[in-house]
Amino acid sequence: MFLGHVAVGLAAKKVAPKTSLLWLVGAPGLLDLLWPVFLALGLEEVRIAPGITAATPLDFVSYPWSHSLVMTLVWSSLAAAAYLAATGYAAGALAIALGVTSHWVLDWVSHRPDMPLAPWSDAKAGLGLWNSVPATLVAEALLFGLGLWLYVRTTKPSDATGRWAFAAFAAFLCAVYLGNLFGPPPPSVPALTGVTFTLFLVPLWAGWFDRHRALRA
Repeated sequence: MFLGHVAVGLAAKKVAPKTSLLWLVGAPGLLDLLWPVFLALGLEEVRIAPGITAATPLDFVSYPWSHSLVMTLVWSSLAAAAYLAATGYAAGALAIALGVTSHWVLDWVSHRPDMPLAPWSDAKAGLGLWNSVPATLVAEALLFGLGLWLYVRTTKPSDATGRWAFAAFAAFLCAVYLGNLFGPPPPSVPALTGVTFTLFLVPLWAGWFDRHRALRA
């Protein structure tokens, strides 16, 4: 769930207004930022298998270090602790912890039963939302719309960058999501891994326009 993860970060601005979207959007996306690193290192495995679900051609063969429930809680704790140590802002640390954890929950809803519970266990879970493209679109659209609405209710643009960089961010993510959903599958796993590294730009972009927006009274 791509837009849903970003939506969690946007919505979190409501509960942690002092925290930059760099952190708030990065937290729900953290597992997907770790994933290409572990793929490149050969510690995790994915296969391109068109038709395995209706919404994605990816067969997540093994990703216990980035996406298991146990490791999600580890990454959540580490990210929150790092933020708290750097800023002392407890609300932000809590939002980051919940943001990282939300990734596993949303993926559990979306994926077929391939979400690992622990690196040392073969147990996997998943409700299979991705077996239906219409249901996936509705869920992603509702979550993303709610996240955008909460963010706009919490902040207002201070200048043109705060207005148009934010609008471009939302439009770009929607275009990328629809392109992935309805476009051809990746040509190879190395190509997929390389493209996935561009996900690091998402929290950076969010942090940029967030600096050009002020909190509403």
